[in-house]
Amino acid sequence: MLDRGSAPGAGVDRGAPLVAVVGPPNSGKSTLFNHLTGLRQRVANYPGVTVERRCGTVNLPVGPVELIDLPGVHGLSPRSLDQMVTRDVLLGEFEGDRQPDAIVLVLDATRLKSHLMVAEPVLALGLPTLVVLTMADELNRRYGALRRSSLSEELGVEVALVNARDAATLQPVRAFLKALHTGGEEVRACPIVAVAEHPEGRGAGRALPMIDLFAERRQRARELGRSAGFQAPRPSRTNERLDALALHRFWGPVVFAGVVAVVFQSIFAWAVPLMDGTEAAIAASGNYLGSVLPESWFRSLLLDGVWAGVGSVMVFLPQILILFFFIAILEDSGYMARAAVIADRLMHRVGLQGKSFLPLLSAYACAVPAIMSARTVEDERDRIATIFVAPFMTCSARLPVYALLIAAFIPAQPILGPFFGTQAAVLIGLYVMGVVAAIVTAALLKRTLLRGRSAPFVMELPPYRLPTVRSILTRLLDRTKVFLRRAGKIILAVTVVLWVFTQFPRMPGGEAPPIGDSALGQAGQVIEPAIEPLGFDWRIGIGLVTSLAAREVIVGTLGTIYGVESDDEEAFELQAALQQDLDLGSAVALLVFFVFALQCMSTVAIMRRETGGWRWPALQFCYMLLLAYAGAWVANAIL
Repeated sequence: MLDRGSAPGAGVDRGAPLVAVVGPPNSGKSTLFNHLTGLRQRVANYPGVTVERRCGTVNLPVGPVELIDLPGVHGLSPRSLDQMVTRDVLLGEFEGDRQPDAIVLVLDATRLKSHLMVAEPVLALGLPTLVVLTMADELNRRYGALRRSSLSEELGVEVALVNARDAATLQPVRAFLKALHTGGEEVRACPIVAVAEHPEGRGAGRALPMIDLFAERRQRARELGRSAGFQAPRPSRTNERLDALALHRFWGPVVFAGVVAVVFQSIFAWAVPLMDGTEAAIAASGNYLGSVLPESWFRSLLLDGVWAGVGSVMVFLPQILILFFFIAILEDSGYMARAAVIADRLMHRVGLQGKSFLPLLSAYACAVPAIMSARTVEDERDRIATIFVAPFMTCSARLPVYALLIAAFIPAQPILGPFFGTQAAVLIGLYVMGVVAAIVTAALLKRTLLRGRSAPFVMELPPYRLPTVRSILTRLLDRTKVFLRRAGKIILAVTVVLWVFTQFPRMPGGEAPPIGDSALGQAGQVIEPAIEPLGFDWRIGIGLVTSLAAREVIVGTLGTIYGVESDDEEAFELQAALQQDLDLGSAVALLVFFVFALQCMSTVAIMRRETGGWRWPALQFCYMLLLAYAGAWVANAIL
């Protein structure tokens, strides 16, 4: 059995072995992790660092093994946050986290010479390590060659050739994990190649691998490749043909625009049956509860508050999942990296470097991790500019607002037959507005407050691959959990508080007041004069205030307000209510307001943390609010 007490910082048996999965980006590391752990995964942040971590459990007959999927890195030098996090986890320097008992180092066999550069600093840690070479089938198919035994002898550890997508080839990995429990020759401690004192006095007295000698690691990787008989595979004709189209100066952007059009059309076309089913289920359950519960404050809270508020947001879960379904396909297929290359041509013109594209791309999911991932941008001026414009990217929290208003006020008419319609065109237009605002703002910043030259963009393009069903389903499950967690915490809490404010002051007979006379209505009427020029009433004003917690909260807020206001015992249709209180001009104004406004306090808080003060967050919030107000006023005035 593995003596985990011999690992640094260990003295007693601490349960299941902890194994770190390490490797360069696009090496198949996450695919291997998903295959081994299945749905037994947890997503959280590293202690003290706002970077997402994925942990999972591999259940073996001899006992469980805990896996942690570390960020993809090309080395362990602390030049970026990803490399810093990976290094500190491997050294056991996160408070509350122990050092891993072993490492699974994942490298792409088709790009062995470049990927071997990360092997030496990882092996120098001296932990039991299994080197897993993925893409073994691709190496053979493209007439590449490798002597696995020779490479194993050179590295001093076991080397396995696998196809991360084929569970049948993963037996060597499972044998390695099993040996952590039972002992066996599969587990070998790595030879410590070279050590040096920790830089900047951190972790005094600890040994640290020589991790900064990049030029020496490159030479060593070439030597290892030669000694292992590595023969690079022939270029993939499929990759070359696809790249000739995807990276073409003219056709590349055209293809990208076509992909975007298909995605947004599907959000409306495909989601309608799923949304109708979800809405029917929520309405049926609400009607059932209304029929069995006696008249009481609890019944009113449950139906008018929780069911009307949270249910109004839950209806849009199918649209969000369809969006992330396409994002998963584009990322796993390798196309998203090509989109980054296409976008880099524009990024340089506005003064940003290509590395800013990936954080901005992730902002379409959420601005918070996008701002955190901007730490990979090494130039400080470019990093601040990237953080500043990230909230202009249309995050998934805006999608319920967009979908609600577009469905209510934009008629569904075909533009290109069944392939593209007016609602999808308006949705694309809102996304484009956010992108244009980001580009203009970035150009303005780089010519004034953040003047400077951008660094060149270097990116390793992964090969095209067919996405796996398991990988896509795992991502969709993760997004569902995140959405339900937000609905179960933020939206639920807001709707309950709003319902309470609709119940006071009580009428002489002890009844709840009309909503316009309630504490909530009175608060909204204080706000109303400021937003009346935009075509908004007090109900929208309350929604704008509550959506500072999270953008989609406005949908739950309006659902609660109209649910309490309605005398209809049936489920109140939010779209119909909005059509009574808003016209086309005010509805478009509300859409424009949400394109530009920074309606997310989590984003403000993380920006304060990333920039080290309130200067940039305050400027960002005021700038975006002014832009949102002006844009909404113009839209309402014109329409």
